[in-house]
Formats: sequence, C-alpha cells, structure tokens
Amino acid sequence: MALEVVIRAATLLAVLGTALVYGTDVFCAIVLRPALTSIDDDALVAVMGSVHRYGDRRMPVPGMLAIGAAAASAVLATVTAHWPQAIAAAAALVLLLIWTALYTQVSAPINRQLTAAADAGGPLPSGRVLQAKWDSIINARAVLQGLAVAALCVALMV
Repeated sequence: MALEVVIRAATLLAVLGTALVYGTDVFCAIVLRPALTSIDDDALVAVMGSVHRYGDRRMPVPGMLAIGAAAASAVLATVTAHWPQAIAAAAALVLLLIWTALYTQVSAPINRQLTAAADAGGPLPSGRVLQAKWDSIINARAVLQGLAVAALCVALMV
C-alpha cells in the first residue's frame, strides 16, 4: 500500500512537470509563433533571444523533474507488477525522451544562437531562418508533451 502511494506521488510529479512544459510549448505554437510574424527581424532576435535566455535556464527544472518522476513511476510500477501503470508511465517516459532529443538537437542550438545575438545587441541576418527552423518542430514538441501528460494521467487512473 505504501509503495502504491509513492508510485502515485511520482506520477503526479511527472504530470505537473510535463504539464508545465506542455503548456509552454502549446503557447509557443499557438500564440508566440504567429505573433512573431508581425515583427521585424531585429525585434524577433532581441525578443526570442531574451525569452530563451530565461527559458533555457528555468525550464530544465520541470522537464528533468518530469523525466525523473516518470522513470521512477515506471520502475516502481514494474517492480510491484502494476502493469497498466508501468506501461502508461513507460510510454510517457519514451515520449519525454523523444521530446528531449528534439529539443537538444534542434531547439537548444537555435536558442543559443538567438540568445548570443540578443546579448551582443547586433543583427543576426539568419534570425528569421533560425526561428522558422525552431517553429518547424514546435507542433511536434507540443504533441509529444500532450501525449505524455495523457499517458501519465492514465497511469494515475489505473
């Protein structure tokens, strides 16, 4: 009984961390991306460089909390033979790891370039192209996070 409470607590932490990142990605997909089309290139670099300066420092906390808690939930549910919980938590973990790969391989390098340009205060001729590449995966990132939230909610319900 006590271990089941620990599993549910880990799953709840995973839901909360994932939901925070999911909400941020959805906001970027449905609000920020279209809003950026109406500003000039220098403003885009300044704004997004500043956004990423803070986001890249602060967002890893809920993201890593979500991954760690989803892993703990999956492992503990497996150890206790709570197979539906284990499968749902493991599915969420896989989705979060795919999201992390997309983020580290595509988004993070762009974030660093935009932040460096914003910090330097100079123009970045490729700023709009970089933002378009970043935008090209934001829907996939949001879907992965949304599916992970759903899988973790299933793990809480079974």
